[in-house]
Amino acid sequence: MPKQKTHKGLAKRVKVTATGKVKRKRAFGGHLMSSKSGNRCRTIGKSTVMNATMGRKARAALGK
Repeated sequence: MPKQKTHKGLAKRVKVTATGKVKRKRAFGGHLMSSKSGNRCRTIGKSTVMNATMGRKARAALGK
């Protein structure tokens, strides 16, 4: 049986924590930040954890 390959696009975008949760960057932070409020900009700058369902799929795609 061949090994499962790591999904390299996803591997560049997420990190798996020691407890197995998947950390990701928030969306909408690439450009046009001046029109967004400061509070929203600060929230977008912080990373967050994927929900359990998406986290399981992401870990499978990463081969973990």
